[in-house]
Amino acid sequence: MNWYSFAILSLILMGAQRFLYKVSAERNCNTVWTTFSFMATVALLSSVLCFVLKVSIDNIRFLLFIALVNSAAFLVGTINHIEALKHIPAAIAYPLIRLNAVVVVVFSVLFFRDRLSASQILGIILAVAVMVILTRDNEGKQALYGNKRRGLISVGIALLCGSIASISSKFAVLYTDKLAFMAASYAMATLFSLTIRNRLQTEPANPSHKDALLIGFVMGIINFAGYYSFLRALSTGPLSIIVSITGMYFMIAIILSVLIYRETLTPLRILGISLSVVSIVLLRF
Repeated sequence: MNWYSFAILSLILMGAQRFLYKVSAERNCNTVWTTFSFMATVALLSSVLCFVLKVSIDNIRFLLFIALVNSAAFLVGTINHIEALKHIPAAIAYPLIRLNAVVVVVFSVLFFRDRLSASQILGIILAVAVMVILTRDNEGKQALYGNKRRGLISVGIALLCGSIASISSKFAVLYTDKLAFMAASYAMATLFSLTIRNRLQTEPANPSHKDALLIGFVMGIINFAGYYSFLRALSTGPLSIIVSITGMYFMIAIILSVLIYRETLTPLRILGISLSVVSIVLLRF
């Protein structure tokens, strides 16, 4: 499999995983316990594989530093992503948060000197257009529920943290072992989630943690495969294109939200999903 195949596989798996954020929000699960279970599952799977494969680490200091940056950004981003879905419909929250792809693409072109073909540039433009189209959906805006301001603040935090997590992932695959990085990053995120669990427990959340832990566990299994595929793609492919591809995971989450939670599929959303497919094809060439 080449980097493009791994990117597509990551897109599918990440889309399924992010839909579980919606499931957690709909079931009113405690966000921190969902996140803890999710992070702990990935940390355990990664650590076991590191032990079995006898992974060696050349620069432990860099590994710990990049894992610290990534884990903090990903944990805060995940928590705010789930919280945003409690106040804003999926068809608005997902594409807004994935506007972090623009930040990552600009950074990648400037710092990593990614060289893009004309079709790839067009594909990236279409990817951004899809996000803009879906955020301008009038019916979706009228469907805002809960505390809109709180939801939008969560979206902004998740967007920024997502950018940092993606960029730090690229540095990790360039200078350290992928599995060791996953194990260290998710182990740190697990510890962080435990330390802040009392501060971030949402009041009306389901008092039973059974659903939260189960959903988090399933998230972890899917994320382990999806994130490893993302890292494999990053190890040989350009960050700007890979993030543009995987960043469209939201169309999978939106489709599943429509099918399972009966969210409205408006003409604009259909257009956005159609353009997403075209964009993915263009980014291949």
